[in-house]
Amino acid sequence: MTTSRRTFLAATAGALIVRNPARALAAEGPIKLGSLTPLTGGGGLYGPSMRDAIAYVVDQTNRAGGILGRQLVLISEDDQTNADAGVRAARKLIDVDKVVAIMGTWASAVTTAVAPLCWESKTFLTTVSGADSITKLPHRGYLIRTQPNSSLQCAAFNTQFKALRSKNVVMMMPQTPFYQTVTDEMTQLSKAGGYAFHAMQYDATKTSLRSEVDEALRMKPDALYVGGYTPDVTVLAKELYRAGFKGPKVAYAYAVNQKFVDTVGADVCENFYTIAPSPAVASPAYIALAHRLGRDVDPYTAQCNDQASLVILAMQYAKEASGEAIKDNVRNVSQGKGPVVYDVLQGLKYVKSGKQVDYNGASGDCTFTPSGDITASRFRYEVVKNGKSELIRVA
Repeated sequence: MTTSRRTFLAATAGALIVRNPARALAAEGPIKLGSLTPLTGGGGLYGPSMRDAIAYVVDQTNRAGGILGRQLVLISEDDQTNADAGVRAARKLIDVDKVVAIMGTWASAVTTAVAPLCWESKTFLTTVSGADSITKLPHRGYLIRTQPNSSLQCAAFNTQFKALRSKNVVMMMPQTPFYQTVTDEMTQLSKAGGYAFHAMQYDATKTSLRSEVDEALRMKPDALYVGGYTPDVTVLAKELYRAGFKGPKVAYAYAVNQKFVDTVGADVCENFYTIAPSPAVASPAYIALAHRLGRDVDPYTAQCNDQASLVILAMQYAKEASGEAIKDNVRNVSQGKGPVVYDVLQGLKYVKSGKQVDYNGASGDCTFTPSGDITASRFRYEVVKNGKSELIRVA
């Protein structure tokens, strides 16, 4: 179920141990932050690393003396990639732990369920969910997302289908908060792109999707838009292979990755194209985070690094530790009229002297619209060939 604070502290090798007890007890005690990531379930491949990135930023800040004369404590919970579990965990973080911010929600269904609890309690929420509907909620400014929304992602998929010179694309996607948005967006993009587009929905809980595959193939697609998560895409990929479909299949990289290929099989995964937001791999923040974690960093982990940095910088700029203070000041540190900074410690040097900063982190430029959307993103395009994911381009 959820991960207790004690378990989390052990798992991160003491990263969140308060290093200066006297300072931590100053003012009003430690500032409590929450992470709510998918440690299990469909997003379980990413959640632990996302949590660790947030812990890294918290630990960096604590080692440098904290903020506002206080240390930070991170309390981590598992949303299990499930809306009901996410709500239970968020209630604990808000009602019991009294966190000022919750960071890292991944699945759009979880974020949609958790967001009302946050704005009603004035708890700031940062998310990597992509559904357009999320920032259309009446969140009153208590939400930002570092993940490109469905519209930006659809533009990337459209670019890939045009590069493949597709003429007839069928989208197979389970019921998600972004299904209708993607359908509407891709319908419009396909008209300008010169190809036909058809959308069909399937039940992600089914153990066989052969009838759905047969229905899709009756439309004679030359390419497929595969829009599910890893568990259901595993079923779908095997059914497409058995049905003999050899055309390109374009999917989200969070569903189809090297671990997926190694598990499902090279033959089944051949000619799968994947699309993902690209971290800013040349940035100092990305390089430092990759070094700390000992591996290349996925987009969600990079974004969580930046979410934690922005939350901390906003509180320091406001000289107040509250969700309302973060809401009112996050744009003063994400796109402020001040120097460009690349990590939380560099930012704190300026912010502690009252200066705004323009934060550009491990995920790239963090500029947000009034509704909380990131304004732009670079994407990473890959293809599976002979059992290996190969980079096509970053654009």
